[in-house]
Amino acid sequence: MVNILNRNNTVLNRFIAELRDVNIQNDSMRFRRNLERIGEVMAYEISRTFTYKQQNVETPLGTANENLFTDSVVLATILRAGIPFHQGFLNYFDNAQNAFISAFRKYSKEGVFNIKMEYISTCRLTGKTLIIVDPMLATGSSLAMAYEALVEKAGRPQNVHIAAAIASEQGVDYVEKHFAAYPNVTIWCGAVDKGLTQKSYIVPGLGDAGDLAYGEKL
Repeated sequence: MVNILNRNNTVLNRFIAELRDVNIQNDSMRFRRNLERIGEVMAYEISRTFTYKQQNVETPLGTANENLFTDSVVLATILRAGIPFHQGFLNYFDNAQNAFISAFRKYSKEGVFNIKMEYISTCRLTGKTLIIVDPMLATGSSLAMAYEALVEKAGRPQNVHIAAAIASEQGVDYVEKHFAAYPNVTIWCGAVDKGLTQKSYIVPGLGDAGDLAYGEKL
């Protein structure tokens, strides 16, 4: 299942617009904050899918009954652009466990790239609800590789949510096909764009999210 959130007009559209806007995005602090706010909105939407159980809460004047989710949540992030996006989810799922993956594009002289992974830190995933957050879902290959690496190291989760602020149509199609054999996988996108450049940047997209959040890299 794919959920594209900007198709319903909410304040999320403003956050996405500011991410894209060249007159605003050069303020790196605001860029990071907008990624964080999009993460918060998505966390709220994803929480609607969880399993809930009624629990008693003692107040100074009596007992209240509240439905609280019982999912054991793990937030997984692909470094480095994913850090502020991740924080938005963590603001809402503050008791979640966390996983981090270092994945990057290594380009050849011809401009062709391969995905390289150098670091994984994760808890056990078996039976848990895994949310993989990556601001830009371009080709989808790095996200699929990150998921397979997590499963190989930590076991297969019960439910998987894939969250991207902006995705390409090609990236969404790739991820849908890759996860077609897996049950309980949901994709969440703030917006979906039609194109990719030859270097696999999303068009119109917003540019390089990692550079805009943390400065240009060598």
